[in-house]
Amino acid sequence: MIPRMLYDDLARTLSDAAFERDVRSADLAGLTDEQLGELLPAAHRVHHADVTPATWRAAVAVRQEADERRPRVTPDACRRLFEALVVRSRHSEWAVDLAPGVTALVECAGPWPELAEPARALTESLVARKSIAHPYSLFLVAGLADDTALRAVAERLGEGPIAMDEVDVLTGLTPAERLVMTELDLVDTYSEPESPPAVWQKLADLPPYVDFTRRALEAAADRADGIRSGAIPYLADKAFTAREVAVLGQAARVALLRDEEWLPGVCARLLPGIAVAPTAARTVPSQALLYELVRAAKEFPTPEAVTAIRTARSVTRHAGVPKQLDELLKKVEAALAQRTEVALRLPELDFDEEGVLRRPAGDGYTAVVTVTETARVTWEKDGRPLRGVPAPVRRDHADLVKELRELVKRVDLQLATLARALEGGLPVDTVHAYGWWRTRLAGHPLARTVVGGLIWEIETAPGTWQAFLPAVDDLPDAPDDASVRLWHPMRADAETVSAWRDRLVDGQLRQPFKQAFREIYRLTPAEEETRLHSLRFAAHLVHYRRMRGLFRARGWTSRLLGPWDGGDGDEATRVLVSGRWRARFSHTFVDWADDDPVAATDRVRFDRKADARWQEAPLSEVPPLVFSEAMRDVDLFVGVTSIAADPDWTEQGPTRAYWERAGFAGLTETAEARRDALTRILPRLKIADRCTLDDRFLTVRGDLRTYRIHLGSANILMRPDDSYLCIVPSRDRTTAKVFLPFEDDRLSVILSKAMLLAADSEITDASIRAQIDGAA
Repeated sequence: MIPRMLYDDLARTLSDAAFERDVRSADLAGLTDEQLGELLPAAHRVHHADVTPATWRAAVAVRQEADERRPRVTPDACRRLFEALVVRSRHSEWAVDLAPGVTALVECAGPWPELAEPARALTESLVARKSIAHPYSLFLVAGLADDTALRAVAERLGEGPIAMDEVDVLTGLTPAERLVMTELDLVDTYSEPESPPAVWQKLADLPPYVDFTRRALEAAADRADGIRSGAIPYLADKAFTAREVAVLGQAARVALLRDEEWLPGVCARLLPGIAVAPTAARTVPSQALLYELVRAAKEFPTPEAVTAIRTARSVTRHAGVPKQLDELLKKVEAALAQRTEVALRLPELDFDEEGVLRRPAGDGYTAVVTVTETARVTWEKDGRPLRGVPAPVRRDHADLVKELRELVKRVDLQLATLARALEGGLPVDTVHAYGWWRTRLAGHPLARTVVGGLIWEIETAPGTWQAFLPAVDDLPDAPDDASVRLWHPMRADAETVSAWRDRLVDGQLRQPFKQAFREIYRLTPAEEETRLHSLRFAAHLVHYRRMRGLFRARGWTSRLLGPWDGGDGDEATRVLVSGRWRARFSHTFVDWADDDPVAATDRVRFDRKADARWQEAPLSEVPPLVFSEAMRDVDLFVGVTSIAADPDWTEQGPTRAYWERAGFAGLTETAEARRDALTRILPRLKIADRCTLDDRFLTVRGDLRTYRIHLGSANILMRPDDSYLCIVPSRDRTTAKVFLPFEDDRLSVILSKAMLLAADSEITDASIRAQIDGAA
């Protein structure tokens, strides 16, 4: 349909009840932004109970098209739209949505029209409601009416001193600044967005609101202190109004985003203060605020916020709070690893430059906390090492013993977070100033243990980089402003990668995360042909719950799948490179297997951010590091959770056919890295003369049989007929002593099975022996 004809038909359908033209097949994308803006007022005036089906369908189509685009609204159309909202408010039992009016003001192609009369009517209608769904939009609209309307809204929003302070801030803002505040009405702080809404940065750039965040959070901490001291009467879960909880959550997000210097001290007071009653009661001053502040920290985490949350977790006496905080803390720590600019900031915690902390415990006893790969507490008596905690110390200094155990846990978590943060910076190709890196990372008493085990490279001349390993190499003599970054095998040739792998294995240096042995994923000819998507990891059947757990651990977000409306499929997403790229991994719900949901994997796509919107990008345009790191995650999801790697899988039908096919298929990049590690590990083992490697299998010659262990699934076939041997995975003490250059449970399982089967005549497990003997 010609755009002008379409516009005329829509305009008549929306305004003339006698005109019947069905527009279900029409493509509204043909309308110009100006035409769409002109149609909006009539579309919003329509109420479904008073019009024909054709008119209602036309109104819905126009509204939906406007939601997907940015229609250009003239001042006159803006006025008519507000008048249409007034009409709808009088004909509907539900509160009218102000969002279309607010959007019209944003897109208004000229000075705002005179809106006092419709704004007054809308304010009167909404203030009378029991609850206010969009407070900031209502405040904006009330300000377009008169002072009376503004005061009425202020009274509704000012529930509590902190909320009233925010109202005072809103009153002092310009209409344009109030328009920014309306974006808060669209934020759901209970959801897990793949990237934080843009409104937080806008508020962080608004000086009056920034000043308010400090006043609000300090006032909340003062109130918590007052409750603890008894100056303020205590009522469980009543310390803050619902409106104050919302306002404080927003203020916390802005302060955390800005990484304010004053915030750590406030968090250290506020979070523990609202997590424990001032009495012996097992209640808290405000669960709602506690969880809201932790959700804020999940969006903009800092090391100090994590410490405050952990402190709140340790002091609370409420039965249900610890479990909730534990679940949220996992997400906060995972998010912190992605916020590399602050995650690298570690407290020294009184450790000396060698990573040692000594604490006297009386009578010549001393606790010594050392940090190597992990933290560890040992005890001395007058300088002599002791085996365990001395009985006098356990009896007389129980608080110190507990404190040191908590310190060890805290240090280990901080080191793990630092490692995740450094790894998370790989797709970004994060570069540091050498002077800062040398002092704050390589020279930090705690960080040095993580940093030293990783390969770094420093720019010695423009475009020329020199690699080094701080754990064994001298630090380069370079100026403070030289650039230093983590080495990545994607940027190295095969000979260099092999040399680094040899060096790690020869020196038995285990890295904090897989770096030298890191898998790299380059674009394949098949992916060049499909252009917009990769099918490299499609058509696999996986244990869905395990995969979703890995999504969270690796910073991907997804909806829960299951046999309900909308639960049949989803795309897990991960935002990379500071929000400039996004990876999408499709998967669908297949069926249940003994209460365990099974999902099928599908394609991987990539989007780039352009004009604040995601646009699908050809795979060839995705930066190689971004592509490789995202595909590495997907390989991990499939490799770890595939039912092909489940030795106990007994389901029949299509899932069994997949298990038999995929359990012995060609190797992925992860399995290839496993094979490369085995070529270096096997010659050092006592069973070396019984083992050979081919393209997919580790072949082990036992006394009774010869076995082929698949390097991807760890499934076993027995010669001569390739019958399947089921062995439940275990990691015994023998394999625990074998040096592995990186953590890989599947590699440990393969080695455990190899050592067991090399001495198959000594196996006493009846189930395993029955299978071996039965294959004779």
